[in-house]
This record gives sequence, structure tokens and C-alpha cells, in this order.
Amino acid sequence: MWRLAHIRERAVIGAGSIIGAGVYVGAGVRLGRNCKVQNNALLYEGVELEDGVFVGPQVCFTNDYLPRAVNPDLSLKAAADWEGGRILVREGASVGAQSVVVTGVTIGSWALVGAGSIVSRDVPDHALVFGQPARLRGWVCFCGRRLSVDNRAGWCAHCQRQVALPYDAAASATI
Repeated sequence: MWRLAHIRERAVIGAGSIIGAGVYVGAGVRLGRNCKVQNNALLYEGVELEDGVFVGPQVCFTNDYLPRAVNPDLSLKAAADWEGGRILVREGASVGAQSVVVTGVTIGSWALVGAGSIVSRDVPDHALVFGQPARLRGWVCFCGRRLSVDNRAGWCAHCQRQVALPYDAAASATI
């Protein structure tokens, strides 16, 4: 754990995980084993990272479906007044620097979110997404490199792996 990291109550940090400088980990957030959370990332309540997840610098995971500082009568909102959501990042996935992940989203296993993206929809396993909003741009291997795709399978020229994809990847244009 690096300097100025703030870890709230009931947060669980898995063995071997690294928390960078200035990271905020909210109450009850769960990180699996061997995660890497880079400097100034914000993991608010409701976030769960499975094993081996990478979170780039300044990534923000949101947690409020209806963000307001006050109630309709202008009284300050209390914890009981907000509707928190959940975000799940599955095993081996990576979220690039300065991305924003909107509450309610699941990022699939070994998926790769490009830097500066806004993720507002679920991301399939092994998907490469980027942009604002993030859109499906291809498929990636366990090693992180782009796959050549044929129907429901991908092939990695770098590590010589065949990867089963979640659906007919060749025909898919958006997520």
C-alpha cells in the first residue's frame, strides 16, 4: 500500500494486491488476490474486483444511480437516502487510465477497457472496448493482445492460444 491511500471500513484487500498512492477504497469494497490499483483511482462502495484485475491511474468507479446532494426538500441527503449500485470486474480484466465505470456494470473476464473510456454497459469476456461511450472494438487474449476472430473463437498470434468468445464475435458490432 502506497502513501495517502484511504481504505474504508469493511473493505477487503486480497493477498498480493497493490494499492497505489492516493487511492480511495470505499466501505465494503472487495478486491481479490493479486489486483493492481494504480495511483489516484477511486473505488466507491459497491465495487468488487475479482482476482488479477488491473485498474489504471485515476480510474473512477461510480456508485450512485441518482446522484443528488440534497432531497427534494433541500435537506442534505444521508446514507439512507441514496440508491447505491454495484460494479463487478471479473478475473484478469483491465481498466485503462482515467476511465469512468458507471454503476450497475459488469466487466467480463480478461476484457480490456481502453484509457479515457466511459463504460456504461456490460462488457463481455475478452472484449476490447474504448471510447465515450465505450464500444466494442475487438477481442483480446489472456495476454492482452488483439485476437484474430472466426465466428465464436479467437486466435492469438503472439502466444498461440485459441480463445472461446461469448458469442459470434465476427458478426458483433456493438455491445
